[in-house]
Amino acid sequence: MIDDLPAGLTARHPVEEDHARVLGVLDAWWGGLKGQAGALERALLLPRLYFQHFTTTGFLVEGDGGEVAAFLVGFLSQTEPDAAYVHFVGVDPRLRGQGIGRVLYRAFFALAGSHGRRYVHCVTSPQNTASRGFHTRLGFTESAVKADYDGPGLDRVAFTLDLSASPLSRG
Repeated sequence: MIDDLPAGLTARHPVEEDHARVLGVLDAWWGGLKGQAGALERALLLPRLYFQHFTTTGFLVEGDGGEVAAFLVGFLSQTEPDAAYVHFVGVDPRLRGQGIGRVLYRAFFALAGSHGRRYVHCVTSPQNTASRGFHTRLGFTESAVKADYDGPGLDRVAFTLDLSASPLSRG
């Protein structure tokens, strides 16, 4: 499915049974960002429905032992026929810096492009400086902080990538 992962890692589309496995790594992978409130926020942002209804547009990366190494939850917009959306991405901190996130995004860009999508959108919290830097390095354009984007006190920074202008989307 994804050929350019580091040795010992394989990718597949997620299934419903992966939901609990992915939730189980979130707190450790996010290093406790925003404390208990952040843990609850992350869990609420990744409900089971993504592992039921959006499986063909997501990816789960596993190590040789079957452990979750990375994931990307994304979907094709139902209201914007030229857009796709990356909802949630994570890479095991011990594996960061090996290009796994970039490989997942490249696979999602190819999938979105194969469905005629031109733009990929995503958001992150303003405090998540690592995510903001990662998306900027991939070529996404970052918005100003959008106050209360996901509800009261849940500010976000939005990103947009034009696939027709991105070298990453062409492999």
